[in-house]
Amino acid sequence: MMGEYDKAQLGHTAAMHGHVPAMAGNDDLPWGNACRRTPGYLEVQRATCYGRLGLGVEAVSLWSQVLDVVPETARRDRGVYLARHATAAAGAGEPDQALEIVRTVADIAVETRSACLCRELVTLQRAMLPWQDAPVGQDLAEVLAPVTEGS
Repeated sequence: MMGEYDKAQLGHTAAMHGHVPAMAGNDDLPWGNACRRTPGYLEVQRATCYGRLGLGVEAVSLWSQVLDVVPETARRDRGVYLARHATAAAGAGEPDQALEIVRTVADIAVETRSACLCRELVTLQRAMLPWQDAPVGQDLAEVLAPVTEGS
């Protein structure tokens, strides 16, 4: 289940990046059964963690797998996952891939007006800062303009 990284490696990587692991044993929380309701829940969490730990290449690969099974009808969830996929691509040094992914995300964000999705797009914009003056960065601003206009 842990793939290439075991728990010790992830813990070490998290500590190096200043992340503190979440406390275990929160079984009383109402969202504790999300793994039974969300297809690919563990892979979604793994891809999210890889991305937040700066493991962009690994996260991009996982997001590709996850998104293959997320139904188009789950627009908001799909939008959040696509935004995280785009952020991982930027983190992997693939700004053109991130831009291609975000073209779909922008439409979903305008349609759903999901606050969670909009936060993910802010994270993406931060990840794309190294390319803000390049054509890909300017294209990103143009693609996200309809999202930010209504905010």
